[in-house]
Amino acid sequence: MVHALNEIHRTLKPNGILLDLRPLEDSWSVEISSGAGWQAAGRLSDLPQGIADDAAANQAMREVEARGWFIQKKVEEFSYFYYWDTPKEMKAFMEDEWEDLEKLEEDVYRKTAALWASASADARVRVRVKMHAAVWNKL
Repeated sequence: MVHALNEIHRTLKPNGILLDLRPLEDSWSVEISSGAGWQAAGRLSDLPQGIADDAAANQAMREVEARGWFIQKKVEEFSYFYYWDTPKEMKAFMEDEWEDLEKLEEDVYRKTAALWASASADARVRVRVKMHAAVWNKL
């Protein structure tokens, strides 16, 4: 990661901006959402690869800051939502896209399916992802 950040530093103009935008592993919440509101069904389990990726990204940013390449100007966390029409679609997506990052435990899937089945017709399944956004200036 530091090599890639070195290339970014090399190509940015003086005082250029680097935006560090990424999801953070945080046992993301699985929810049922409808016009009537939302209900929590449980949380996903963070897997070691996702946790290691977070640690590596954080370490790389600390290293380039220590080298005097960038200085952090602002940092925030916010929620980002993934939506699916059914629990089955959510599960299939997770198995294809998040297999190394997050795990949907069977009890959470069963509760999600039960809440979705008993919700209103406009109900959808969502996962609330914790996002990290930081603005860095090139020095």
